[in-house]
Amino acid sequence: MRITTRTILTAFCLAAGPFCSEKLLHADGITLDGVSAVSIGRGGTNLGFADNTSILHDNAAAMGQIEGDAMLQLGGTFLFTHFDYGDADNTQQRSQNQMYPIPEIGYVERLSDQWALGVGVYTPNGFGSIYNLEGPVPFGGPQVYESFGSLTKVLIGASYTPEDYDFLSIGGTLGPGLSFVNLEGPYTLQSAPATGLPSLLDLGVDGVGITWSAGLSCRLTDRTTVGFSYLSQVEVDADGEVGLVSPLGQTYYNAETKVTWPRSFGGGFRHQLTRNTVIATDVIWYNWSDAFDTLEINLSSPTNAGYPPNVVERFPLNWVDTVSTRVGVEHRLGCGHIVRAGYVHHKSPIPYDTITPWIPGALEHAFSLGYGFDWRGWQVSTAYMYSFGPTVEVGTSAFVGGDFDQSIHRNRTHALAFGFTRTFGAR
Repeated sequence: MRITTRTILTAFCLAAGPFCSEKLLHADGITLDGVSAVSIGRGGTNLGFADNTSILHDNAAAMGQIEGDAMLQLGGTFLFTHFDYGDADNTQQRSQNQMYPIPEIGYVERLSDQWALGVGVYTPNGFGSIYNLEGPVPFGGPQVYESFGSLTKVLIGASYTPEDYDFLSIGGTLGPGLSFVNLEGPYTLQSAPATGLPSLLDLGVDGVGITWSAGLSCRLTDRTTVGFSYLSQVEVDADGEVGLVSPLGQTYYNAETKVTWPRSFGGGFRHQLTRNTVIATDVIWYNWSDAFDTLEINLSSPTNAGYPPNVVERFPLNWVDTVSTRVGVEHRLGCGHIVRAGYVHHKSPIPYDTITPWIPGALEHAFSLGYGFDWRGWQVSTAYMYSFGPTVEVGTSAFVGGDFDQSIHRNRTHALAFGFTRTFGAR
């Protein structure tokens, strides 16, 4: 099974191109506010729409409402992060700036008036950061704090529209969820029998789980559509290796853990305000409290006999559920040109006492702008989103060892998205 998992992950990385050599970051906790240029441009709103193939991820039922016989979409988002961090060992805040590419692809085809099918690849969740910081005793001097985590979904979906109720569609998806988690840097072990042992940590695990979704899309009138969607929790049985350097020497452990990504439920509203103007709002609940409570890692078979043979290491997280409110507007200028704008608000799910340089997800607001135009049969879409949050000041961290006590975090991100959508066949 281990060989099979790695083979699948490697094959996906070759297909996804530059993404797998980089990292990404986040918006609502570590969930992106939109997975395509079209939705990002209008504040991530997409649950009441059927004008792009990322509906396969957001609300698969809407595939039954697309214009045309088929739709192909290719795109990607480039995320630029700017994070500041300071603590007792880093009195002058250190900044980290990175660029992370996130590709997406989707195809939807209507087989009949009743049935539509789709397939796509999306990366809605992830985190990553790289800092060069002064490490704590006994690892003083410049140290690298680096992280990477992601969930990529490979989805196959179907939508059904009853013959006598063509205003209503139901749908869903099923597919593998591919997940990686890597952490590197100074770390104090949290759990017995090695509680309080300072170390240099190098963790890498990966695995595959199952993801699914169910949704509904309903045209209430010629002008108004509502959509509802449930995205399942994704549980990934991940394994890999942990390297440790401590006063006991150097060792490697086999590592096994369950990486859980949150379920969500949302409702969306789209209304044709005028002939050329559409307004929309989505409200989405994310169940972080069940997914990111504690990350438990089972360590076994150390290469150094001076270490305990079995350790269950627990990272405290204690995240809380969030509700994301998104509003968007788009206006057609004529001749195939369209402009979009949006706003997103959500509380950060991370308690102040468990925030670290590895997952600095304290973003609460986002503003976006988008623009689209027709080019040789394609609808070309571009979008920009700026996300930011409050300055987070930590008193006493929940992590044993005091590594992150008296720390300060400030996070901002800039997302630049591009998409190319082509619709085949008029209906």
